[in-house]
Amino acid sequence: MSQTFVFSSESVGEGHPDKVADLISDSILDACLAFDPKSRVACETFVKSNVVVVGGEITIPKLQDKKTGKTKPIDEAFNVEKVIRDAIRHIGYVNDDDVFHADTVFINNYLTAQSADIAQGVDAKKAAGKKTAEQGAGDQGLMFGFAADETDELMPAPIIFAHRLGRELTAIRKGQRKVKALWLRPDAKSQVSVRYVNGVATEIVNVVISTQHTANVAHSEIEEFLIKNVIKKVLPAKLLNAKTEYLINPTGKVVIGGPQGDSGLTGRKIIVDSYGGWGRHGGGAFSGKDPSKVDRSAAYMGRWVAKNIVAAKLAKQCEVQFAYAIGHPKPVSVYVNTFGTGTVSDELITEAIQQVFSFKPADIVQQLDLLRPIYRETTNYGHFGKSDLPWEQTTKVAALQAAVKKLSK
Repeated sequence: MSQTFVFSSESVGEGHPDKVADLISDSILDACLAFDPKSRVACETFVKSNVVVVGGEITIPKLQDKKTGKTKPIDEAFNVEKVIRDAIRHIGYVNDDDVFHADTVFINNYLTAQSADIAQGVDAKKAAGKKTAEQGAGDQGLMFGFAADETDELMPAPIIFAHRLGRELTAIRKGQRKVKALWLRPDAKSQVSVRYVNGVATEIVNVVISTQHTANVAHSEIEEFLIKNVIKKVLPAKLLNAKTEYLINPTGKVVIGGPQGDSGLTGRKIIVDSYGGWGRHGGGAFSGKDPSKVDRSAAYMGRWVAKNIVAAKLAKQCEVQFAYAIGHPKPVSVYVNTFGTGTVSDELITEAIQQVFSFKPADIVQQLDLLRPIYRETTNYGHFGKSDLPWEQTTKVAALQAAVKKLSK
């Protein structure tokens, strides 16, 4: 008996209020790492109307006087306000009628240094009551990584399709395509529903796009343009058919958008950022956090491991889970699930990955070369499935295959 179901995933554009907040947080993180790769950063952003509020904990060792213990202001490293305004300008909030505008937003800065209590648990040195001198995890928690062989990116199709729509909308809006749509504005959402039969994507059931626009464009023009120049350009033609439903700005006009229309917070789009609801999520957000925070770095590690398992053809689908304790250098658990698609047992794969990879926080940072300003690249259209990011590289395929072969004897 065949198994049939429809699965949906959504993406959001760069101008969505939550993504505005994410980009500001990741831009500040990158600026810190560019100045000092040893920076510790936990930066949160709130946006609403014409206001930006940044807060959190940032410690930049190069700004600390070793003799006096005093710390210079963060503006000695870089101009925080300029970084924020440049991020907003990059998104595209520069139109004369934008209430939330790169040049005129009010900025409130509440960034302070990292707690010494947290630092002593994470730093690679022995402290009173600490069990080890190795670098520990920046927090307790659990993280998941996922991969599947249904797309070239080894990602679930619904989230990849939704991201493609968002990317194309942005490319058109920023003048990177031959077609023009001067009425497009930064805030947007996309959603794709895919029908699966026996685990294979067979058709796209419906596509939803809601995009902010100027007041002087007709709904019919928006609908016709997006179906022709966005949907039918980036989605697989073989999955679209006469029954595919297109829902374009289904509430009508969307003139008011972005932080003018809704508030935004760092870390509120964790499912958009990961696997679109297909793979599980541990609950920790990514943006604004340096890689000592395993919410981010171990989730990237999980994706790297899962993708290499699938690329090595050890499974068609794979989910990996890690769990950590704050200040402790090793995961307290490692779990692999291939959902019955593995060519060898999940237990054997679990043994193999522990021979090939190290899951200590400091080793994750070293293996993936994470102490550099690469995080703005991750903010929009998912943290996974982008070929140029280090955790997307399938460099451990041969090592995994060899480890499995050796363990099987």
